[in-house]
Amino acid sequence: MNQTQPKTEAVKQMFDDIAPTYDRLNHILSMSIDKIWRRRVVRIIRRLGAKLILDIATGTGDLAIAMAKRIEGSAICGIDLSPEMLEVARIKVGKQGLNKQITLREGNAEKLDIESQSVDAVTIAFGIRNFERKAEALKELQRTLKHGGHLVILEFSNPTNPLIAWAYRLYSHKILPWVGGLISRNRSAYEYLPNSVDGFPNPDAFMEIIASAGFGNITRRSQSFGIAQIYIAEKL
Repeated sequence: MNQTQPKTEAVKQMFDDIAPTYDRLNHILSMSIDKIWRRRVVRIIRRLGAKLILDIATGTGDLAIAMAKRIEGSAICGIDLSPEMLEVARIKVGKQGLNKQITLREGNAEKLDIESQSVDAVTIAFGIRNFERKAEALKELQRTLKHGGHLVILEFSNPTNPLIAWAYRLYSHKILPWVGGLISRNRSAYEYLPNSVDGFPNPDAFMEIIASAGFGNITRRSQSFGIAQIYIAEKL
């Protein structure tokens, strides 16, 4: 990632560059555990009864597609910085016959062209750590939610168990950049991704940031020995 650019532009360029191989690499490198985590997010959203859903950092549309297929009567708007990632998402949405349920837009989470108090739920899967101004983005997402609406975030975290943390760091900092760079021809992108996890606030600190954005009833669910977390918060 180009360190001389503002973070938002650098992240956009990075994901544009790796978009063609992103899905294949993502599932290979995660051994498809990411699919299990997304299904858990979908179940949470379904239990909450949300129908109008804003999926931020939608990427290639995996979570948006999963929600559209499993939540009857849902309408999802997926927003992402990267036009190349969105192009991959459009192809996938079309192949699944979900064009009527899913709309895709290019946009920045810190300044959304979305009406206030208009959606039931906001989701973010593996995107919040890439935001340049996380607190400001969360306040903007809070604005779009109806009162009583929910924010559900799936994001990586660093395990606290010493043995698991050692194995995770070995994999994410050594193996992942090598394999990711070999297939995508962009090693720096796959060096940035684990570094961005290291630089992300720990779960308790992140929950405080969510609270400062105007959310309450904040809980989290640790996934796979702490490799990821699902955060759930309500707009009061």
